[in-house]
Amino acid sequence: MTPAASFARVEPADHPAFTIAYERHGSGEPVVLLHGIGHHRQAWQPVTDILAASHEVIALDLPGFGESPALPDGLPHDHLTVVPLLAAFFAELGLDRPHVVGNSLGGLLALELGRRGHARSVTAFSPAGFWTELERRYAFAVLTGMRAGARLLPQPVVEQMARNAIGRAALTGTIYARPARRSPHAVVAETRALREAPGFEATLAAGLAGDEEAYTADVPDIPVTIAWGTRDRLLPRRQGVRAKHAVPGARLVRLPDCGHVPMNDDPALVARVVLDTVR
Repeated sequence: MTPAASFARVEPADHPAFTIAYERHGSGEPVVLLHGIGHHRQAWQPVTDILAASHEVIALDLPGFGESPALPDGLPHDHLTVVPLLAAFFAELGLDRPHVVGNSLGGLLALELGRRGHARSVTAFSPAGFWTELERRYAFAVLTGMRAGARLLPQPVVEQMARNAIGRAALTGTIYARPARRSPHAVVAETRALREAPGFEATLAAGLAGDEEAYTADVPDIPVTIAWGTRDRLLPRRQGVRAKHAVPGARLVRLPDCGHVPMNDDPALVARVVLDTVR
């Protein structure tokens, strides 16, 4: 059963108000979890309880995804706009430089939050932004195809496919190395999240317009871990080597037999990587 979301209405001084859906678990130093494009906060469910045993865990839906509405008109969904808004969300919740963990788009946002001084540590799993132009266009084409497929499949068909391992692989095999491990309920929910995300096109358009060119900024003075699954089919693991060059102080970790969204493939390993960074 998915916990009910809380909602924070954030009113920055220099931007229109916006709303973020989130969950809060555990106690201790805060750890914020950021998902990737087209996903939702429930992507982190396999590791939330492990992290919440020793930390306060805040899993949120990025603007325009999950239960968070899209940003107000006039605000683009590029990372340069979203990062200060996330910092305002941290302030609204009373989070003083939390540890930030992100996957894919969330990994890019986590690194930028760290670079701007809004994070105590950063753990980025297959972060976006360390691509060549060809790799970027490939990733965006795959994501567009996944979105189209999610929108074309009737809900009863998705529910039927999710009941067996072959169907779950067809629906989520692009992002998971072990899709059969994902529960039918989770697969149905994340297919719906991909289908209904109001921020998907705006986020992808920002990247296609060049607003998410290859990330080259260092993230100094805080612990940074960049982790990559060896079976990532969306952002190949060679991009991790580029990430290490861009952030030379980062620890680069290999995740054996994990895909682009590794939290489901090996929850214990993902949690250990996060906790090692936090420590």
